[in-house]
Amino acid sequence: MRILQLHSDFIEYKPTRREITIAESTEIKTVKLEDIVVVFTCVEKGDTKITAGQAISEISSSLKTLGVKRIIIYPYAHLSTNLSSPQDALKILKEMEKISKEAGLEVHRAPFGWTKAFNIKVKGHPLAEQSKNIKAESTEGKESISKAVKAEEKLKSEWYIFSLDGQLTPVEKYQFTDNSELEKFKKYEISKTRTAQQTPPHVILMKRLLIADYEPGSDSGNMRFYPKGRLIKSLLEQFVSNKVRQYGGVEVETPIMYDFEHPSLASYLDRFPARQYVVKSEDKDLFLRFSACFGQFLMAKDFQISYKHLPFKIYEMTKYSFRREKSGEVSGLRRLRAFTMPDCHALCKNLDQAREEVLKRFMLSIEVLEGIGLTRDDYQLAMRFTKKFYDENKELLKSIIRNYSRPSLVEIWEERFFYFIFKWEFNFVDNIGKASALSTDQIDVENAERYGITYIDKDDNRQNPIILHNSPSGAIERIIYALLEKAYKMQMLGNSPKLPLWLSPTQVRIIPLNTNYQNYSEDLITKLKEKQIRADIDDRDETVSKRIRFAEREWVSYIAVIGEKETTSNNLQIRDRASGNIRNMTLQELIEEVQGKTEGKPFQHLPLPTNLSRRPQFPN
Repeated sequence: MRILQLHSDFIEYKPTRREITIAESTEIKTVKLEDIVVVFTCVEKGDTKITAGQAISEISSSLKTLGVKRIIIYPYAHLSTNLSSPQDALKILKEMEKISKEAGLEVHRAPFGWTKAFNIKVKGHPLAEQSKNIKAESTEGKESISKAVKAEEKLKSEWYIFSLDGQLTPVEKYQFTDNSELEKFKKYEISKTRTAQQTPPHVILMKRLLIADYEPGSDSGNMRFYPKGRLIKSLLEQFVSNKVRQYGGVEVETPIMYDFEHPSLASYLDRFPARQYVVKSEDKDLFLRFSACFGQFLMAKDFQISYKHLPFKIYEMTKYSFRREKSGEVSGLRRLRAFTMPDCHALCKNLDQAREEVLKRFMLSIEVLEGIGLTRDDYQLAMRFTKKFYDENKELLKSIIRNYSRPSLVEIWEERFFYFIFKWEFNFVDNIGKASALSTDQIDVENAERYGITYIDKDDNRQNPIILHNSPSGAIERIIYALLEKAYKMQMLGNSPKLPLWLSPTQVRIIPLNTNYQNYSEDLITKLKEKQIRADIDDRDETVSKRIRFAEREWVSYIAVIGEKETTSNNLQIRDRASGNIRNMTLQELIEEVQGKTEGKPFQHLPLPTNLSRRPQFPN
């Protein structure tokens, strides 16, 4: 963008001839403006709304020096030969006008697409004439910070504990004697300190167990997952998706990047508290999605929906969503910049239906977390709403707290800033006192209108639905974080740390005493695999005790050493990690026990070669 900026006593102009078909409508009359900065502006190829913002920022800085707040944006193509299209130029000029008004300037704009006669008298001081060449800063890899993020940092809240009897108690008056985890969560939320000052235990565990690690060749918060980690992720994705389908979710798939200039998206970005990655594609600035909302909403606006179809549930397992979290807040699997998020939106005909659906999804989320391996003792409930919502929806809040069956942290706002009027979330508190949201749901009263989503009511009128935003588990990576942190807590209490059996990469490890028992061991492996049990064989040239220790270090659920006695007795001596005991079991009993503990869970085969001697060494 090329600009000639002139501090003038006056400018006088008159449109004389329309030059292009998209020329703006205007009166053919003389316009005179006095004591003004004239901004002759030439929009070039590659200029965007971001360029417009940079231009007005530079102009505003010089206006402060001049002591002027009045400008006219005057289209002037003669400053460059690298012109943008007329359509794009007009968009940019209008954007400059809009940004100027938002900055508190008195702004005028000469009509675009006309030949104009003009007279101008420039003031005779050293700063009266300035030339500017505005080059758009590269947006690749940069972040965009929404107004909601900035507002969230400044929002004033009142904090309470919501008891099972439905009473609100200010946090400073509540006795946390029997609920130390709730107290830790309260301190974390109110402090708003998200930066981790020490390495959380799950980071050490995810590396040692060869689940995941940082990727030095990528941006911070983008992880590499090894075969075992990919297995765990995939099983969790399957389990959550199956639960949502059973609930009635209709699964879709949507793009990962969107146009900043899309009218619906632009306003939504400023209502969602997330930092975006920004990428450049040709002449467009795109942002990487931070949820599945955009794609699902843009899709839903094209649906023909009747009130009879509601509530209508749309679901996607996003691979991936992106949030440009602050570098100090990125920590292992707790807070990432690229993550896998199950997103389930429900379109509801009114607030009454939305309240009913919120309760169903609340119980769905509890069921999902329990199925994964987390109980209500493992997470804390937070609810966030305005005072108005509390006064009008006390019964809903009481129903939620009764179903949770323990006190909840409550944040109350005087005024609503975000697009939702109510939000609940389950938060896991880890071993260093940091909390992270798992399941969540929101009652959204803005976005149906913003995106043009409608349904036909029983009187054949178009209405905007209420939208619910639910993740029944939270990010898949964060679930792994919670499971590892829980395992570490178990270890600190003197128990063997472990993963749920259905997520254990190796469920059964066979260790032959020597090569004489190799064939028998491989036969056992075959029979276990036929019953969809992940079993492998440690056939390495190591001592038995070393191989047992290695299996325990890998958190293998069942370990069987095979010698002469096992081949002739039909009994196995099983090291059971869950109980910590050595148990005498037949192969059939082992099979039935594993199948019983994993019933109803998805299955995938071993993610590595069956024989440990054939596995490469991974860094840990």
